[in-house]
Amino acid sequence: MPFLLYGYGGFGVSVEPSFSARLYPWLEAGGGYAVANLRGGGEYGEDWHKAGALGNKQNVFDDFIAAGEYLVKEGWTKPERLAIQGGSNGGLLVGAVLTQRPDLFKAVICEVPLLDMVRYHRFGSGRTWVSEYGSADKKEDFGWLYAYSPYHHVTAGTDYPAVLMSSADSDDRVDPLHARKMTAALQAATTGGPVLLRVEENAGHGGADLVSSAVAKAVDYYAFLFDHLGMRPPA
Repeated sequence: MPFLLYGYGGFGVSVEPSFSARLYPWLEAGGGYAVANLRGGGEYGEDWHKAGALGNKQNVFDDFIAAGEYLVKEGWTKPERLAIQGGSNGGLLVGAVLTQRPDLFKAVICEVPLLDMVRYHRFGSGRTWVSEYGSADKKEDFGWLYAYSPYHHVTAGTDYPAVLMSSADSDDRVDPLHARKMTAALQAATTGGPVLLRVEENAGHGGADLVSSAVAKAVDYYAFLFDHLGMRPPA
């Protein structure tokens, strides 16, 4: 079964069960959907949050990888039919995971992401997130930030999953430079792919405040996933 795995894992945000009409096309096309509750979130209190912040950030990626491995082990899907999605801090999540375990996933939707963690604090609202990630201006923090920074771990000749990088031209929270740099790096390095960049015009971090724009983005996402996971749209 084609499966889409979603995660966030940061800032103490709890990702709870909720209804989303946007999932109908995916489910009606035969796709499965899973949400991973990761350390760094707030689902189990502040200790759970701290277990995925600052020097513990790798725990978040390990949890997400474990969720993907679980779906495969239990027979729900296969790596060639498994896609992942995340935005903002969740974009950092899927960016890190695609560089650490490119073999586990077939397709990645990476939205308005943080990807250069060595310089993130110098752009957009980055300086306000130092309490969550740390700052590369400090020697200790640099060590853990560089260790997982997705942009710095793109390796030439790697068979990376297909990637749809999504950004917004007027995002003043997470600068679009992250998506642009990572797209260029992956395009130059991958033997898999493709790696595509989608830039939404006249939009901020949350996208354009128009129903038509939201629909157009959803159509692009599903077209990308259907193509790479061998799915057909519902009648």
